[in-house]
Amino acid sequence: MKKSYIFLVLLFIHSLCFAWEEKRSLNTLFQKEYPHSTFVLYDLHTNKMIGYNHSRAQQRYIPASTFKIAHSLIGLSYGAIKNVDETLPYKGEEKPLIQAWKADMSLREAIAISNVAIYQELARRIGLQNMKKGLKKLQYGNQKTSDLLERFWLDGPLKISALEQIDFLTKLATTTLEIPKHLQTEVQEILLLEETVKWKLYGKTGWQNAPNSGVGWFVGWINKESKISLFALNLDIKQPADATQRIRLVKESLKQLGYI
Repeated sequence: MKKSYIFLVLLFIHSLCFAWEEKRSLNTLFQKEYPHSTFVLYDLHTNKMIGYNHSRAQQRYIPASTFKIAHSLIGLSYGAIKNVDETLPYKGEEKPLIQAWKADMSLREAIAISNVAIYQELARRIGLQNMKKGLKKLQYGNQKTSDLLERFWLDGPLKISALEQIDFLTKLATTTLEIPKHLQTEVQEILLLEETVKWKLYGKTGWQNAPNSGVGWFVGWINKESKISLFALNLDIKQPADATQRIRLVKESLKQLGYI
């Protein structure tokens, strides 16, 4: 089974720029509500990629809090933290954007509420050189940082496209990244958002320039009956209410396509 997954991952990388099917039902959904967006679904079992707005899917945007996925992997692989349950100290603002952030917590807790300050502390522990090495090893987006170690995934220059998110997540979901497998499994575990008897939904949202206008993300995968399908959504957030629609749009798309 593992060898077949590795083969499909390699096949996906080869077909990244070529395999695409626009779905009319998705076009109807997104053109009506959020025309300035893209949605990509890659079915690992059938090796099919379907979605909305292929042109935008190729464009790179600041990853914002979706980078917490790669950030966790880099932190674990370079020993900046022992495991996802080790507590990191809060060293953020006195009055953070979200009051619940103001606490010491583990990555398991921090990723669930997208705690910026905890991940900034993790970045300091990783250090700039190891962060650069980690981005290169993961082949994450344009792999660019700045001297501002605590902000490069929030303000740039780090950018990634929806298709590149799919590529990265395919390797993580199948435990084929070039880092120890048990660390990949730990990160998979803390990304679990919802579970039913038939499927499990894994993912992470992001909002560049929150709480103001910017680009919103929701990326992850669905595991249904041991078959994995990866997804990536990004859209223009013009008002805070738009941010609340990211998960709904993905779940609605997954329902239309028969994945949940």
